[in-house]
Amino acid sequence: MPQTILNQILNQLEMLESEELQQLNLAIQKHLTDKEVAAQRTKFHQALLTSGLVKQVKHASDNQQPERRLIQVQGKPISETIIEERR
Repeated sequence: MPQTILNQILNQLEMLESEELQQLNLAIQKHLTDKEVAAQRTKFHQALLTSGLVKQVKHASDNQQPERRLIQVQGKPISETIIEERR
């Protein structure tokens, strides 16, 4: 099955414009780079586990925290308040 899909893709390459081919090339390069980075990360984590430096590797959550907005604070700056309290 995968060979059939590859042959179909190769046959369709001839119908693509040069700009589309460049976009496809960039997408393939990004995909390969992402795979290499993932493989290097996995190898590094495995080396840490094997060496005994860590017992478990926690993976970062894919959920990004929402962008935080700055708020306006009235009164003295907090840094001044902290300095005064430490005296």
